Amino acid sequence: MEKNIPYKIYLEESEMPKQWYNMRADMKNKPAPLLNPGTLEPMKAEELQGVFCDELVKQELDDTTPYFDIPQEILEFYKMYRPSPLVRAYCLEKALDTPAHIYYKFEGNNTSGSHKLNSAIAQAYYAKQQGLKGVTTETGAGQWGTALSMACAYFGLDCKVYMVKCSYEQKPFRREVMRTYGANVTPSPSETTNVGRKILAEHPGTTGSLGCAISEAVEDATTHEGYRYVLGSVLSQVLLHQSVIGLETKAALDKYGIVPDLIIGCAGGGSNLGGLIAPFMGQKLRGEQDYRIIAVEPASCPSLTRGKYAYDFCDTGMVCPLAKMYTLGSGFIPSPNHAGGLRYHGMSSVLSQLYDDKLIEAVSVEQTAVFEAAEKFARTEGILPAPESSHAIKVAMDEAMKCKETGEAKNIVFGLTGTGYFDLVAYESFNNGTMTDYIPTDDDLAVGFAGLPKVDR
Repeated sequence: MEKNIPYKIYLEESEMPKQWYNMRADMKNKPAPLLNPGTLEPMKAEELQGVFCDELVKQELDDTTPYFDIPQEILEFYKMYRPSPLVRAYCLEKALDTPAHIYYKFEGNNTSGSHKLNSAIAQAYYAKQQGLKGVTTETGAGQWGTALSMACAYFGLDCKVYMVKCSYEQKPFRREVMRTYGANVTPSPSETTNVGRKILAEHPGTTGSLGCAISEAVEDATTHEGYRYVLGSVLSQVLLHQSVIGLETKAALDKYGIVPDLIIGCAGGGSNLGGLIAPFMGQKLRGEQDYRIIAVEPASCPSLTRGKYAYDFCDTGMVCPLAKMYTLGSGFIPSPNHAGGLRYHGMSSVLSQLYDDKLIEAVSVEQTAVFEAAEKFARTEGILPAPESSHAIKVAMDEAMKCKETGEAKNIVFGLTGTGYFDLVAYESFNNGTMTDYIPTDDDLAVGFAGLPKVDR
């Protein structure tokens, strides 16, 4: 063990970031604007304010301000679980017999079990400041719904969660945590909304998708006075809030003079990856430092690696604004794999632009290989990782083994977004040998692509 680098690098409370960093300010090629689905013109603030909180609309549309002050009340809440540790994976390095130095930023030290609380508390704060009754949202694996229910309980807001049906059934205990914090949880698609009934009529027996759940949550918010819709990923405002992850990571590395060679994160909608890479990408964009950055997605829902870069609806019901992103089509219904938080048909417009500009890489990995990596990590590092995080673990291990072949002692940093203690149905499937891999065929993807809107931009 290197004497000067501890197992866990902690920042002092006083070293916690006081501002969020907005990557878009340093991007030469800005993300394409959201479009009004009716006019196909860029969305104006007043058009978005019927769906989102006013202050969040300002953050969503601002691609020039590099830093936003974090309100004091949010900072006080952050102190309950932040700063989070950056951990040197000495035991994993030893098990792999690799010269690579592996670090992971652990975001699971809170009851929600993931990084999602970083944005949930911010969005709930702005809803409370606006005097709203409550918020609606969707959740896939349940981390976001759990985080938002906690944040709403803290501020005394009503919380309505539409949970993707396959996750609702696979993860009853995650559902019960949400209910414990006062949330109303509905499996999606449901019979409680017009769009839910429409989706069920068109896809009888569907296990649902994040796109379906988004449609229902947006309809609920826009048809009830005093409510707004909030989203746990994809949007630029969410990546802004999650930048606290990367800012802390960089500060911890800087303490010991460590410069990462590779930065790896799982990618579904983009919140974790965007937050982790934010300050590093800022340096890369400004020409100050170069890093290799890898987005890891499931082979069953490969938006970056096999999707099309086009304007598409953010939801299956086609009621949300159009975003230019790498997408499989809003009508694509992914297989009910166990990485529920990565089952989204598109990728953040910010990350999509960075990928299209070849500033980040992307790989897709199969489910059984992901859980093999998760098992190895659990047995060596003592943490049961979330299935989503395990995608990053898999690729981090692959890169560490490449270092073993070359003898290079590269610094590898990945995001451990959360814990997998509510994902035991998935681990049971893996342990019983019943887990399977599903990779959509070109014909499967063609169905989703056929539904892409015609946008001449």
